[in-house]
Amino acid sequence: MTIALGFTRPPPGLLIEAHIRAALEEDLGRAGDITSSLTIPADKTASARLVARKPGRIAGLICAEIALRLVDPALRLDVALPDGSDTQAGSLLATISGPARGILTAERVVLNYLGPLSGTATLTAALVKAVEGTKARIVCTRKTLPGLRSLQKYAVRCGGGFNHRFGLDDAAMIKDNHIQAAGGIAPAMARLRAGLGHMVKIEVEVDRLEQLEEALAQNADAILLDNMSESDMRRAVTLAKGRAVLEASGNVTLETVRAIAETGVDYISSGAITHSAPNLDIGLDF
Repeated sequence: MTIALGFTRPPPGLLIEAHIRAALEEDLGRAGDITSSLTIPADKTASARLVARKPGRIAGLICAEIALRLVDPALRLDVALPDGSDTQAGSLLATISGPARGILTAERVVLNYLGPLSGTATLTAALVKAVEGTKARIVCTRKTLPGLRSLQKYAVRCGGGFNHRFGLDDAAMIKDNHIQAAGGIAPAMARLRAGLGHMVKIEVEVDRLEQLEEALAQNADAILLDNMSESDMRRAVTLAKGRAVLEASGNVTLETVRAIAETGVDYISSGAITHSAPNLDIGLDF
């Protein structure tokens, strides 16, 4: 079974197969697919179409490929529109062929990945389009479903967005509670500088311009402007003078994102693209 690669490289199958296997095991329960096994002859073959019911951006066909293979290695997935493609209502995404029982057994898990991941890619693509012509890049956050982070961040890339840190270990980020517990930005930065390797960057979250100036004085690599007004973000860009990467966060919607981008920030982070994106309606039809 082969799958065409889309516009962005998916996470290695080894990293996501266990999650997809667990999803299949959850659905199969203790006795397997009793409906399909009793109503469909074992030698019956069929073909089915994965079809978009609404327009959007596709992500998650890599999950469909793995789910089908785990259910029955004889199943074949032929991709018409790879991950990262835009689709219209009624568009054919892929064709599945092989044992009919296997197709029916895998159906719900296949769609449970395709719908939400495509929803994330679709919302991300809409935000990316809204900021066209500015330098701002749309990035995700760590507000992901447990166990699905690598896939949801992949869906963001399929939507044309970029990834923020993947976890607590790949970059240091001093948030408001860290500042409070550490006794301020300066002591928090000093402790990080003393303990981090030279490859690890430090971002500081601020919600006031006075904090921005303190973070700049401490040579933060990146500064997150948390729920600042547009006027304060513009002032922050002027104050920073390119000394740190500026990321805007908070109240990011399709209605507000353009104005945020026009303040001159470098990145705009959105938790909604992973935790609140509407499911893209995709069907599997024999």
